[in-house]
Amino acid sequence: MSEEENLKQKKMEEMKRQLENQQRQMDAEMQLDSALKRVLTDDARERLNNVKLVNREVYMKAAQAIIYFANNSKVQGKLSDSEVKMLLQKLTQKKEINIRRK
Repeated sequence: MSEEENLKQKKMEEMKRQLENQQRQMDAEMQLDSALKRVLTDDARERLNNVKLVNREVYMKAAQAIIYFANNSKVQGKLSDSEVKMLLQKLTQKKEINIRRK
């Protein structure tokens, strides 16, 4: 094989890996969305999706916490919008540090 063919082969393999990674991410997101659909009301899901658009890290933390609570039977029925709002507030609560000079 020529050098050009080797480069093409490597490029194709790299593209395949990227495509597989994207597919895995999409599958994981779909599983997460379906799990959240079972434990959240429509308003709560909408709120969480809005958070996802703004801050994906907070969304992932909240989604993981909600799934954890649901799997461990800490939640009765579906979580409401106000309950999700409280969870988000706790997750985004910043600890304030005061420095006093003497």
